Amino acid sequence: MLASGVPLEGCRAAALLFHGRGRTPDEMIELAARMAVPGMAYLAPTADGNSWYPYSFLEPLERNQPALTHALAAYAALVADLLERGFEQRRLVLIGFSQGACLTAEYAARHAGRYGGVVLFTGGLIGPPGTRWEYTGAFDGTPIFMGGSTVDAFVPVARMRESAAIFRTMGAQVTEQFYDQDGHVITDAEIAAARAIIQSTASAAEA
Repeated sequence: MLASGVPLEGCRAAALLFHGRGRTPDEMIELAARMAVPGMAYLAPTADGNSWYPYSFLEPLERNQPALTHALAAYAALVADLLERGFEQRRLVLIGFSQGACLTAEYAARHAGRYGGVVLFTGGLIGPPGTRWEYTGAFDGTPIFMGGSTVDAFVPVARMRESAAIFRTMGAQVTEQFYDQDGHVITDAEIAAARAIIQSTASAAEA
């Protein structure tokens, strides 16, 4: 796992950054530098073989097992470690890009609570078309940002919007920001939206 920003022992809040399929934690640390909020600790874990699960997030869940279960367990263990260190959930921001965003969306939905924020760059809940998600947790006003392209080749905008609707029913404050040009990238506008969530989390932790 890579880290940047302020050490955990002296930070105001922490952000977890999960990379996409075939990507690396180095790219997520570069992303953290683009967001550049002082007083934050940024942690970027590494997936085995640079993939959190083998197939598309739109495949039947069983096709991505047992890797998906292992990835979600690793996510939970990382969050649990931070909580054991004395962090409150309100001081944690969960961030993911592409496959890492899908993993983050699924983790957050299964472990809903009041986080500092959730940032999903081109991602959504995991499951094939027609999936009926019946999560019972509550986000208690957690700000969730969802951004991406309306013509993305890997993550349909319909799934991102569908996921946003689920998060709203669970009590999250969801912001959607989709752009029409092609490209599996993170735009400057999305970075600005994410930075606002991180800054708010850091400021609240300091108060």
